[in-house]
Amino acid sequence: MKWFYRLGIFIIRGLLPLAALFNSKVARFLEGRIDLFEKLDHFRSGYSGPVAWFHVSSLGEYEQAKPVIEVLKNARPELQIALSFFSPSGYDQLVKKSSTLIDFITYIPLDSKRQAERFVAILKPVLVFFVKYDLWYHHVQASKRLGAELYLISASFRPNQIYFSRFTFFQNLIKSFDVIFTQNKQSVTLLESIGYSGGIVTGDTRFDRVIATALEPKQFPEFLGWAGQEQVLVAGSVWEEDMQLLIPEINTNPQFRWIIAPHSLDPEPMNKWISSISQKAILYSGWDRRETDARVILVDNIGMLSSLYQFGKVAYVGGAFGKGLHNILEPIGFKIPVLFGKLKRKEKFPEAGQSREEGCGFEVENSVELKNTMKLLEDPQAYSESKAGASQWLVANQGASERILKEVLKRYQS
Repeated sequence: MKWFYRLGIFIIRGLLPLAALFNSKVARFLEGRIDLFEKLDHFRSGYSGPVAWFHVSSLGEYEQAKPVIEVLKNARPELQIALSFFSPSGYDQLVKKSSTLIDFITYIPLDSKRQAERFVAILKPVLVFFVKYDLWYHHVQASKRLGAELYLISASFRPNQIYFSRFTFFQNLIKSFDVIFTQNKQSVTLLESIGYSGGIVTGDTRFDRVIATALEPKQFPEFLGWAGQEQVLVAGSVWEEDMQLLIPEINTNPQFRWIIAPHSLDPEPMNKWISSISQKAILYSGWDRRETDARVILVDNIGMLSSLYQFGKVAYVGGAFGKGLHNILEPIGFKIPVLFGKLKRKEKFPEAGQSREEGCGFEVENSVELKNTMKLLEDPQAYSESKAGASQWLVANQGASERILKEVLKRYQS
């Protein structure tokens, strides 16, 4: 199986330049890696001390890593933090921002044995953290041979994943980690079924992140004045399928104002949605802040959404009808009920089912179910119970990052 894996990486590496001719994201994927090792050399030549390396797939996984990075940096400030991304969408957003937490940001090279060994040999990390599921065999093995402590954090496993199949190659990849910190007990049980005993339930670190955001959200006084005393629904990371559900409700529900944050900033669908909305709808980029009569504002930029939920009485999170549900924990952090579409693959998003059990999440399949759920939440008692469910869920999961740190510091001796 190892040879099939290496052959697959070789083939992908050969096809990527061709794909880049037709796909701008693939082109950025390759362009960002052109001088990867030169940048890595420059970073390491300027700092000879210990490095903790965190690898994430994209921005969502970084949100899970960030609380752990924060507590680790506070506890061991002598550690320099190197962060690698697989996806351009995550790298592009974070590399533009200055951070007191991250000392070096890079792409991870494609997972060939030669490139992985070169990457790890230059970086020389003493601690290595992979997040959730983006695991690369040769980088994991190179880190292990170097003698680094290897951790997987916020892991959430399912029985049908390849790690629990008959392929020992993928089982050995999992078993290479010194400790796997999981979101739930089921994941530990699955690990034990393949003979791995290093699983520890610590919870989902995203809870720490959303709690911190809710305590100190970004301030947007223009929305405060615009909303006034009226009720607001914040719809985050929505796609066309979500808007087909939401637009009829927007057009028939005069009790709410609406903040819509699309997943894509492509202007064409946004303009189409505006033309389909009977209430006055505008783009945030063209909003005259003195104008308060618009009932719908479409936020056509990135970076605001996680704090915009502070204005919501109710939230809707998109993606369930398509590629996958986006982060429902962000609005939960503000202790408000969250609605989302009917999931195609429920097992991939256990937090959705858990939110329903806690009474703060509501799955809706069509516009009728959306309207009925909105009416349900108009009842003060039902709304209060939903908020209480969100609050209890937050309290029960708070502190995952500190639990991880405690275990890491037991093993790490500088």
